[in-house]
Amino acid sequence: MRVSNLVLNDSGDWDCISKGLNEAESADIVFLFGDTDRIKDKKIFQKIKERFPDSHIVGSSSSGNILGKEISKNSLVATAVKFESSRVEVQHADYVDGANLEEVSAELIHKLSRDGLKHVFVLSDGLKINGSELVKGINNALEGIEVTGGLAGDGAKFEETFVLCDDEAKESRIAVVGFYGENLVISSGCFGGWSEFGAYRTITKSKGNVLYEIDNEPALDLYKTYLGTYAADLPSSGLRFPLSIKKNEGDPEVIRTLLAVDEEEKTITFAGDVPQGYSARLMKPDTDKLIDGAGHAASEITIANDKPALGLVVSCVGRKIVLGQLIDEELQEVGDVLGKNINLVGFYSYGEIAPFEVNKLKCELHNQTMTLTAIYEN
Repeated sequence: MRVSNLVLNDSGDWDCISKGLNEAESADIVFLFGDTDRIKDKKIFQKIKERFPDSHIVGSSSSGNILGKEISKNSLVATAVKFESSRVEVQHADYVDGANLEEVSAELIHKLSRDGLKHVFVLSDGLKINGSELVKGINNALEGIEVTGGLAGDGAKFEETFVLCDDEAKESRIAVVGFYGENLVISSGCFGGWSEFGAYRTITKSKGNVLYEIDNEPALDLYKTYLGTYAADLPSSGLRFPLSIKKNEGDPEVIRTLLAVDEEEKTITFAGDVPQGYSARLMKPDTDKLIDGAGHAASEITIANDKPALGLVVSCVGRKIVLGQLIDEELQEVGDVLGKNINLVGFYSYGEIAPFEVNKLKCELHNQTMTLTAIYEN
């Protein structure tokens, strides 16, 4: 495997900052992540397509562009990957409001060839697509294959997100990348690092990702009681206080990020489903634990230190907001654990897709986690 990294400069041209591929060489795939106004610019897409005319180009808008052990100051980052003996296959679907999202995502997965499939990486619109329904469809369609990925971001504006897949970027799009090859080794890691506080309570009324009542009390009233002075800054302050949910005692917990509140209805909308009957508990940030959590995610990965590797990074925008100026430290932690031969690229997201450590063959929608996918060839 060979990798080249490129960044968009202030003049709107692409600068190559690390050359694994020569000038005339085509890549198997180019991953592209960037600011919303840049990622949807057709002229910018055409420039990268001219450089890699025969390559798949897949990417999304982001809430921060990751390149190496830091957030890039450039508005767009691109990573071109050339495999020695492996290959990729790319498919996409555009979701139409009112369609059955589980069926849409299942049908999209079925478009991928099964012969030799090792892994699937998913990118999705981060606002117009329910991530929980998305992963349900994926799990229904795919058995025995690990899936990772994330939901596109747009800074922290929560206005519009875009995914591109071999053509111009669009809203409501889902893209999947299938990785194939006998010599391909892929592993993933996912971890949060948030601290829980308060008692476990029961979700007594909800619909999809909208929470109405906890312990038969209006959800928003209870949330405000816990947040104290931070309640005045809802919904933005809610990124600092996600909700931990689980179905049964002993089950792994899933984190949900607050997206919006309805003062009249006293409801809270989250970035993923909050099923009725689940146990729930609020979480709060601890910067040391968040940074250590990134390292924990990296430690779940198996990697050969003598092999060049690609590291696809998807971390939550909520972590970026909480860590502030310390944000590069979680990326440093990841890079230090995985070693110098891994090329890290990715984005800060509105949701992360990865399996639990205890069940690597069923993906889940996560919020507020660091999610990593390491890829190399033997």
